[in-house]
Amino acid sequence: QVTLVESGGGKVQVGGSLRLSCVVSGYTDSVAAMAWFRQAPGKEREFVSGISYHGGYTDYAPSVKGRFIVSRDNAKYTAYLQMDSLKREDTAVYYCAGHARDYPSQSEQDYRTWGQGTQVTVSS
Repeated sequence: QVTLVESGGGKVQVGGSLRLSCVVSGYTDSVAAMAWFRQAPGKEREFVSGISYHGGYTDYAPSVKGRFIVSRDNAKYTAYLQMDSLKREDTAVYYCAGHARDYPSQSEQDYRTWGQGTQVTVSS
């Protein structure tokens, strides 16, 4: 069994920053590529960013490109999402996801392993 646990969410003002972390534990070999998704109230869950197993490939949703940076430290079994220049529309529950393939996908159906989510609230 593998578990993903997110942390780092919270409340921040517009223009502020947060850094989310996602720690993989248990059967870590079952998680290679990792991704971040988010779900705002009343909306469907959407892809935010993804990173390949070795970190050489990253992908971003157009709405966060240039503001968010995804990274990982495989020695710590941890992925990160640095979020800068936050906007009110970034308010959502952020989920970490992983799958066994080397490269991330933008489709949530491709991910079997999910964290419980961490709330990010951006206010003016």
